[in-house]
Amino acid sequence: MNTRKLLSWLPFERFRNPPPVVAVVPLKGVIGRLGPWQRGLTLDSIAPTLERAFKLPSLAAVALVVNSPGGAPVQAAQITRRIRALAEEHHIKVFAFAEDVAASGGYWLLTAGDEIYADESSLVGSIGVVSAGFGFPEFLKRFGIERRVYVSGEHKAGLDPFQPEREEEVAHLRRIQADIHEAFRAHVRAHRQGKLKAGEDELFSGRFWSGRAALALGLIDGIADLRTLMRERYGARVRLLVIADGRRWWQRRLGLGRLGLGQETVPPRTAAVEDMAAGLLAVLDEHLLWQRYRL
Repeated sequence: MNTRKLLSWLPFERFRNPPPVVAVVPLKGVIGRLGPWQRGLTLDSIAPTLERAFKLPSLAAVALVVNSPGGAPVQAAQITRRIRALAEEHHIKVFAFAEDVAASGGYWLLTAGDEIYADESSLVGSIGVVSAGFGFPEFLKRFGIERRVYVSGEHKAGLDPFQPEREEEVAHLRRIQADIHEAFRAHVRAHRQGKLKAGEDELFSGRFWSGRAALALGLIDGIADLRTLMRERYGARVRLLVIADGRRWWQRRLGLGRLGLGQETVPPRTAAVEDMAAGLLAVLDEHLLWQRYRL
């Protein structure tokens, strides 16, 4: 063993010449608040993780690992803005990698990366806005149930699922959707400027594509996995450090927030029935979001 190789094994040599570090930040799950027992992906929940990631010593880059079917557009936008602000503040490059799904708000998160990558079989895109629900006006009539709603404001109870739809309320919802869709479109135009390779009618139609097709459309920059690409960029010595979200393992397992830190907490017993109902609805909403992509 020559002298240089021998020195490389000594502890002080690693301190003198530390390997480059890539902070790996998982962005997984439905975006937004889900229910009392499940924690969705929000800026409030992910901000401490992002702060830790960008402050690591010997940091060469941050890698986002996105696996999300979408959710709340405001939360997607806020998380993306925070990532970009931290990247500019610390002068750190950000890579984004799609896993199974990076669609709708999940694709919005992908655009936080300076470079975007996916697997050939990843599902990417779905640049659009959807509002879904159920209507039960005939259900009440069939079982002789009288619904009583008292409002102040002509449209306060608009789109009530237990009342027939009114065209003017649907038209109002569509106007809101159009505003949100345009904000999404403008964001993608700005962050993928000069890279998009198809017309907006196709790109912003709400369709999603495989990773290979997304590459052809200019929605991503390449087909690659995180470890291989980071070793190519920063060498075989690169350290990939997954930044945890600060919860204990059992809290992550149960989908609970961090107790005592302003996050979600275990609900009191007096609200158990209401929380159970809300939790079941949240599970159904989450399931339907994933099912849109057959997952």
